[in-house]
Amino acid sequence: MENKQQSNGMTKENNAVKKKVNWSGSLIVASLTGAFGSSFLYGYNLSVVNAPAGYIKKFYNETWERRYGFSVDEGKLTLLWSITVSIFAIGGLVGAIIVTPIVKFFGRKCTLVLNNVFAVAAALLMSLSLLAGSFEMLILGRIIMGVDAGISLSALPMYLSEISPKEIRGSLGQVTAIFICIGVFTGQVLGLPEIFGQESRWPFLFGAIIVPSLIQVVILPFLPESPRYLLLEKHNRSKAEKAFQRFLGKDDVSHEIEEVLAESRVQRNTKLVSVLQLLGTRAVRWQIVTVVVTMGCYQLCGLNAIWYYTNNIFSESGINRETIPYVTLSTGAVETLAAVFSGLIIERLGRRPLLIGGFGLMIVFFAVLTVSLTLQNTVHWLPYLSIFCILAIIASFCIGPGGIPFILTGELFQQSQRPAAFMIAGTVNWLSNFAVGLLFPFIQAGLQTYCFLVFAGICFAGATYLFFVLPETKNKTFNEISQAFAKRNKVTLEMQEMNHYPGERKSSEEQESDFTSSVDNGETKKGIV
Repeated sequence: MENKQQSNGMTKENNAVKKKVNWSGSLIVASLTGAFGSSFLYGYNLSVVNAPAGYIKKFYNETWERRYGFSVDEGKLTLLWSITVSIFAIGGLVGAIIVTPIVKFFGRKCTLVLNNVFAVAAALLMSLSLLAGSFEMLILGRIIMGVDAGISLSALPMYLSEISPKEIRGSLGQVTAIFICIGVFTGQVLGLPEIFGQESRWPFLFGAIIVPSLIQVVILPFLPESPRYLLLEKHNRSKAEKAFQRFLGKDDVSHEIEEVLAESRVQRNTKLVSVLQLLGTRAVRWQIVTVVVTMGCYQLCGLNAIWYYTNNIFSESGINRETIPYVTLSTGAVETLAAVFSGLIIERLGRRPLLIGGFGLMIVFFAVLTVSLTLQNTVHWLPYLSIFCILAIIASFCIGPGGIPFILTGELFQQSQRPAAFMIAGTVNWLSNFAVGLLFPFIQAGLQTYCFLVFAGICFAGATYLFFVLPETKNKTFNEISQAFAKRNKVTLEMQEMNHYPGERKSSEEQESDFTSSVDNGETKKGIV
């Protein structure tokens, strides 16, 4: 009995030690540096065009007049501005499509580093456009910046999910969402009149993009590549062990190595699958649907509509127009704090409650906001209720739907399927983003304040689907998550293993022998399909 108590005590101590060493210095630096040069820039470029919009339109008009001898008409100016804003999403779609072969060939970390070529090129084009007198440079810079964002929003979550222990995979994955929010907030702050929100200074808003990129280029190369990528795709056991040791902050990583090898045995081989192969794999049918639904709802749940209404609602509340930009900072601050809060509680509550709960709260506050906006001219205090609803919707979004879709994409698929899965998720993300930008003005014009009921309906559909389909993935290995979907996919575990790679079958003994031999010899075998 005494020995048993001592054993239990030692187990608790070991678990405590494990939890302490999970957050190693290399893990923290890799996640912060990776996010600062990636998802931060995505968030920054979402908000950075808002403050100087008037000055940029004036620059467009002056450039047009200098070239052609007459002012551009209002319709063309609006079209040029719409292209400038929305073409970011087209670039993002291109980035999401090309990310799969890039991460296969270069790896996760190197992709993030090389991606800064796009960011620096875009920053130079956009910041020098005024000096060169060419608005085409600004538009081209926006599309190149979109390519950077499309690549980074797939490569970063992939990298973070593969370097983190399963006990903190959710918290580390939320770094992506936290830095998106910090980027949005930074764009709002730098756009203030006292900083770069002036006619002569707006190009500096775009030149500032270079700073996070250079920081990432300087620091990230000194950190390890994803150990899962090194072991399963490059078959380099020694480098994978060193990477695990640095990220986990301990010498003995045999358990982690064995866990990854166990996944490879389930997969039967380590060839990477294409998007078409993944779509045709029965064993991941519901995982794909789940990623499409969560990514679609991430963009279509109405947060863009909230940004559209914010200034009008603040103005209706009696806030002076000159002070509205400063009050708007509260939305960015709430967004950031909610994302940080989500990162702190995600490993306690899990993914399901935060996703479903976030969408559920958004439904409630969308309904209240619709009522308050419809009646705000009749009751003097209703505009303040509208402000509260806006902040509550933003907080509800960031607590769950704002970051967890990226985490789930990394968790629901095996190593060999992950690049193709992120390509599908990224494509849905950017197409939905573009659709919102294209269709929202028509929805708003037709439904006015009732447009929020459309978004409430989308949130309800997403929450309902996730309630019935999504299993909890907290603290589960990739194999355990696959098994949780096996029944819904109507495959047995053996069928699931066989379905990962239709065709090109070897016996499990032959493949395990081949794989173990290649890992032990440190060979690098390219198996890109």
